[in-house]
Amino acid sequence: MSRRRLLTGGAAALGAAGVGAAAGSFATAATVSATADSSGFGSDTVAFHGDHQAGVETTPQAHAVFVALDLLPAATRDDVMSIMRLWTADASRLTAGQPALADTEPELAHSPSRLTVTVGYGPMLFDRVGLTHRRPSSVKALPPFVIDRLDPRWSGGDLLLHIGCDDPTTLAHARRVLLQNVRSLTRIRWIQHGFRTARGARPDGTTMRNLMGQVDGTVNPSPGPDLDGLVWVDRGDQPWFAGGTTMVLRRIRIELDTWDELDPRGRELSLGRRQDTGAPLTGTAEHDDPDFTASEAGIPVIPENAHIARAHHRTPRERFLRRAYNYDDPPPTGATSDAGLIFTAYQQDIDSQFVPVQQRLAEADALNEWITPIGSAVFAIPPGVGEGGYLGQSLLDHGR
Repeated sequence: MSRRRLLTGGAAALGAAGVGAAAGSFATAATVSATADSSGFGSDTVAFHGDHQAGVETTPQAHAVFVALDLLPAATRDDVMSIMRLWTADASRLTAGQPALADTEPELAHSPSRLTVTVGYGPMLFDRVGLTHRRPSSVKALPPFVIDRLDPRWSGGDLLLHIGCDDPTTLAHARRVLLQNVRSLTRIRWIQHGFRTARGARPDGTTMRNLMGQVDGTVNPSPGPDLDGLVWVDRGDQPWFAGGTTMVLRRIRIELDTWDELDPRGRELSLGRRQDTGAPLTGTAEHDDPDFTASEAGIPVIPENAHIARAHHRTPRERFLRRAYNYDDPPPTGATSDAGLIFTAYQQDIDSQFVPVQQRLAEADALNEWITPIGSAVFAIPPGVGEGGYLGQSLLDHGR
């Protein structure tokens, strides 16, 4: 059973591959398991099937790749359905540590290492498949921010593949498998590689540090009702999107060569946190609530333009799930680094949750002297899929 036949054969081929069209039972997407004879992290798996796509609230893996693709002009809604069926079939096997259909390197699939595959739809995809009226209202280009210096090389896209894994070899294999047989229908717009602390290097649950040396991602919704009320969409005005979420991806260049010239106290005042512990300047531990009213001799302990002061939510709604990854690419001539952050934010509604916070940061964040957004993209992350279904089915099967 070839992937090319699956891609071109539609639902019938999918059924022949053992993935039928009928919806099946759901598993929890964040469930992690290991084989009985596991001697390490390599056999750990994250369930592919579930109410939500894995890779959002999943504990972030050590490595990630984000791939944006554009549909070719001749591609149709049926073609998108075929791509989704193919990706569903392959991803469900790869994330379980099994070779994909007609995998030419099956040996590279046996160490899943918490592999996850998350699919997203860019704003223009809905127009391309004749479903503009079913696009979630906040899935659109972000408003311009004064600090943005956006490069088309890192922005936009019709489709998103976000692949996360603790093993870069497994990740590279999964990326190749998922991309190689959609070449006749898509073209790659950009690829961004990111990394975090290696699994096992620090205790589970430790907040990552970015390449500025700062903790990154301290403030996030708690699992359960808090996360459900801020990240996962209920029926709303788009019933097909129930169980999905929206994603903002920002590529942020960090000027490490000049950041290195700033003394430790200057760094802490710019961020509003102590560099060694990550504690707010008014606290002693990383997760202490900052006191933005505290002052010494009439001077705020946490400056009003400190990053955490500008990023702090002003209303209960201005909260979202942050997941960041470092990048470190070959530097241009005359520089010693080309590094930064691939910052992703997940929320129910981009307009009411993400945009107000980003606007405040753009206007007066002390860190703006050392960080520059150079890429931006927005995607709808469809709900999860049950056994026998395919990703995006609640959208793409509409009216058929």
